[in-house]
Amino acid sequence: MGDTHTGTPRGRRREADRNDARLMRAAREVFAERGWNAPVSEIARRAGIGMGSLYRRYPSKELLAQRMRIAGMEQLVTQARTALIEEPDPWSAFARFLRDALSAQGAGGPLLPLVGGRLPATDETVAAADRLRATLDDLVAGAHRAGVLRADFTAADIPLLLEHLSPRIPVAGERAAALHLRYLDLVLSGLRTSTPDRPTALPGPAPHWAELSELWNAPTG
Repeated sequence: MGDTHTGTPRGRRREADRNDARLMRAAREVFAERGWNAPVSEIARRAGIGMGSLYRRYPSKELLAQRMRIAGMEQLVTQARTALIEEPDPWSAFARFLRDALSAQGAGGPLLPLVGGRLPATDETVAAADRLRATLDDLVAGAHRAGVLRADFTAADIPLLLEHLSPRIPVAGERAAALHLRYLDLVLSGLRTSTPDRPTALPGPAPHWAELSELWNAPTG
C-alpha cells in the first residue's frame, strides 16, 4: 500500500527531510550574514519552522552547526563523484566539480568556513572529512595523470580555492552567481597545463562600475 499521508512514518520522514533542508539553507544564510552569534530564532523564522520543531531536531546551536559541517562535506563528495562518473575526460571532471560546487554555494557563501574550527571533531565529522579528502584526491590525481592540471596544485587547495571564489559580492543573486563562475574560468585557465580548447572570451558580460557601487556607497533610505 502506498504512502500518501504525511501522518505515516514514511510521510513524516519526508517532512522531516524537507524541514532539515530548509534549516540548512536558512542557517547558512543567517550565519553568513550575522556570524556565529546569530540567534537560532532567526534561523527558525527564515526556515518557516517553529522553535519547538527546531529544538526537537537540534537541541543546541552546536548540534545544528555540526550537521551543517557534515552536510557541506557530503555535498562536495557527491558533486565530485558525480563529475568523475559522468565526465570521462579528467579535465572536464575537475572543471565541472568546481563549477557545480561554486554554483551550489549560492549567495550564502561557502558553508564549511562558517562553522569549521569552532566545533570539536566527532566520529561522524572525522569520517565525513576522510571521505571528502579521498574523493578530492581521486579527482586531482586523475587530472595530474592526464597531464592537464599543473603539478603544484593539490587536492587540499580546493576548499580554500572555493572559499576565495565565493565571498558575497554586491550584486543580485543570479548576477552574483554568473560573476563567480566568470572568475572561476579565469582560475581554470591558470590551472590547466595545456589549453587547446580555451575559449577566446570569458563567459558573461564583464561587471560595470555601477553594479559595484555598494562597495563604497552606504545604502540610503
